[in-house]
Amino acid sequence: MKKPSPDKTTRILIGDDHYVVREGLKQVLADKCEPVTFGEASDGNEVLEKVWNEDWDVVLLDISMPGRGGLDTLKEVNRAKPKLPVIILSMHSEAQYAVRALKLGAYAYIQKDSAGTELVRAVEAALRGERYITSSLANHLAQSLHKDGSELPHETLSDREYRVFCLLGSGKTVKDVSKILSLSAKTVSTYRVRILQKMGLTNNSQITHYVVKNGLSTGEP
Repeated sequence: MKKPSPDKTTRILIGDDHYVVREGLKQVLADKCEPVTFGEASDGNEVLEKVWNEDWDVVLLDISMPGRGGLDTLKEVNRAKPKLPVIILSMHSEAQYAVRALKLGAYAYIQKDSAGTELVRAVEAALRGERYITSSLANHLAQSLHKDGSELPHETLSDREYRVFCLLGSGKTVKDVSKILSLSAKTVSTYRVRILQKMGLTNNSQITHYVVKNGLSTGEP
């Protein structure tokens, strides 16, 4: 996607369930992307509705929205409008979610605590049709090339399985997870069984131990 001409207003859709965060992101980008207008959505379904019904130049997507999370929403946006750049925003380290997001088609993965200059650069790159990799993520990717190529057990999980895994590991019950992800308890239980099989674990206590030992986060605010 080419950068809009100077006389064209840049349209940026911000998907985040926190009003204060949305306002902060608008302030960061308002002066740098002039002229610009913003759209707002507080959950994944609202993001998709606005993507289907309106034209945008860039979508900023929080990874941890309630219900349909950022990665699930990213998949759907890519199906609906594969040329629309999506930038994932997260409170969590690049090591945990960045590679998953990039593999799903995200143009950048920006941590919220550095959503200043890095975010502006990512948006500018997206408007040129380019992906943006932060220096810290580039370093992480470079270091991963020196590994023996074997995956850690949790890296074999699907995106949804990984989210359920981390939530269970943080002490959430199946009922808690079902509410957070807007899934039935039966579906979450099915994911739990798959996770235990893939990970070679037998109970939630072992899941918690693994999550804590490997410093994994829930992907929740």
